[in-house]
Amino acid sequence: MENQHLLITDSTLKELKGVGPKSLESLNSLNIHSIEDLILYLPYKYEDETVINLHEAEDGAKITVQGEIYSAPVLAHFGRGKSKVSFHMMVDNVAVKIEFFNQMYVKRIAEIGKTVKVTGKWNRSKQVIQGSKISEDEHSGVQLVPQYSLKGLIKRAQFRKMIDSAFQTVKIQPFLPEHLKVRYKLWDLDQSLYELHIPSSHKHLQQARRSFAFCELLLFQLKMRMLNQLEQSGAPHSKVDYDITKVKAFIDTLPFELTEAQKQVVNEIFRDMKHEFRMNRLLQGDVGSGKTIVAAICMYALMTAGRQSALMVPTEILAEQHAESLSEIYGESLNIALLTSSIKGKKRRLILEALERGDIDIIVGTHALISEPVQFNDLGLVITDEQHRFGVNQRKLLREKGNDANVLFMTATPIPRTLAISVFGELDVSTIKQMPKGRKPIITEWAKHEEIEIVHDKTAREIRAGRQVYVICPLIEASQHLDVKNATEIYEAYQRLFGTDKVGLLHGKMKTEEKDEVMNKFQNHDFDVIVSTTVVEVGVNVPNATMIVIYDAERFGLSTLHQLRGRVGRSSYQSYCILVGNPESETGIERLQIMTQTTDGFVLSEKDLEMRGPGDFFGIKQSGLPDFKVANIVEDYRMLEVARDEASELILSGAIEQPELRALKMRLDADLAVHQLD
Repeated sequence: MENQHLLITDSTLKELKGVGPKSLESLNSLNIHSIEDLILYLPYKYEDETVINLHEAEDGAKITVQGEIYSAPVLAHFGRGKSKVSFHMMVDNVAVKIEFFNQMYVKRIAEIGKTVKVTGKWNRSKQVIQGSKISEDEHSGVQLVPQYSLKGLIKRAQFRKMIDSAFQTVKIQPFLPEHLKVRYKLWDLDQSLYELHIPSSHKHLQQARRSFAFCELLLFQLKMRMLNQLEQSGAPHSKVDYDITKVKAFIDTLPFELTEAQKQVVNEIFRDMKHEFRMNRLLQGDVGSGKTIVAAICMYALMTAGRQSALMVPTEILAEQHAESLSEIYGESLNIALLTSSIKGKKRRLILEALERGDIDIIVGTHALISEPVQFNDLGLVITDEQHRFGVNQRKLLREKGNDANVLFMTATPIPRTLAISVFGELDVSTIKQMPKGRKPIITEWAKHEEIEIVHDKTAREIRAGRQVYVICPLIEASQHLDVKNATEIYEAYQRLFGTDKVGLLHGKMKTEEKDEVMNKFQNHDFDVIVSTTVVEVGVNVPNATMIVIYDAERFGLSTLHQLRGRVGRSSYQSYCILVGNPESETGIERLQIMTQTTDGFVLSEKDLEMRGPGDFFGIKQSGLPDFKVANIVEDYRMLEVARDEASELILSGAIEQPELRALKMRLDADLAVHQLD
């Protein structure tokens, strides 16, 4: 996501004192093209150069002390071009030797009788400070020195002068509504930014950080709300006139009763489809929670209204599975078609013609659904499964196949509330936490590599009982750089243990046809064991599989481990997940311990977000993730929720249009304008 526009100013960098052509070029190299960019180029850390009492200093710590020099500086040369300046000073009634290496300018400053401040590493036993900085500043109060990432292009002192000049040149207009500043005890942008660059105390720095973070979060949430409004206002919508009697009759034919959570989500979706605005909803549910049947009910409702539905999934295997399972659910009552890149020629042409005529009620497919020739007769509902695996543009293209299509995003990756609010802030969120009746919790165990014989015995036990087993490895082939098990090596070992023709191999480098053949053999129970990389992570459904063994499990994130574990436990049989690994890091140990303690995907997703951070949560660079400068959606999640509520109130009440909030509205409009140009 582009940086948010928090300041609006017409002033240019050339107006600042000390900014000439050369320094302007250096600023541009740092992606600083305006005074706004400069003021928002915040320090990445602060060096605490507050003078302390030497008697309280810890041995080996970096400290700042103040004292009077009582010996002349001595310059010594050694090695090739190396030097040392040393002198003595009295610090808190202690005689201390000061040494500076390769900083000959110190000799000019260090005069007998002068009071100076020295920052450096303290060696208590030798009574020596190895200096890194010397200053004639006699100010002894709190001093937090901002550190900027300048990449050697601009000197630190010169940059500080530019920052000072920027604050003198530009008047930062009020940003936060007065009632929010009072309610949450916040500073406005001008004071927050000044203290972030020139902090007067630790307390003020924390207050500045908190206030600026709220500004970022509020602007982002306002942007999400406004984008949603713009999308709705620009999209004519005909309500889905479904036949509720037929829908209820269909639900009654299902061989199981819906859980209360499923009923609630179905009602939420049905209310959306009767609404004046197009549905834009995220449905998240743990592995095996029954999202597919919810989608099936919704698509059936569209059929009763004479409209079409499209279900887009990330892989051909999943598309085939969904088409097959939907055919079993509906029987002959609906016309379902499958469209993937593998379907070509006359068969493809006939499907496209039937789709455009309206003869097909539901089309299931991969990214092939968004190709140019695919035209619908009346597309009323678009569902994308594992939606974070599709790019924003792919999702948009499919949605635009129907002028007013409702959109339902589904994911089996439980998304922490903080990410759901920020990454998918413009969506309404439905959650299925309740599992269907009759499912036994998966038993998860952690085994070390030296205990592998026990794992083999447990695998053999499941096979003798007529069950099947997944074996997961992080790599396809052996690596010189990583000491981890690879799929090829494990595949050969399991063939020796359980029979050459009873073990299959599946990995990402195989052609689609080869993958399909292996998976079909496993689904038909031609294989007892399938050895795979993480290509079986999402959606594969083999109810007879009751054990999954994951080698070098500490190399996977919690969310990935949980998704892999969800390949089993899909029937009434007791299922097992065995994590094999000898983690060396505390994080790796903690990850495996957590997996053995809970099967709740939402608990795991929150922990995974905490351990890995938001940028890596999905295993990919999430383009929708806000590029905050100070705010952190994990640490500031309570503030994020408050900002969302306040943003909604400002828009719903119309307060955002009031004259006193003109500056805030201008900044929001500028940000929205940039977004719409993307």
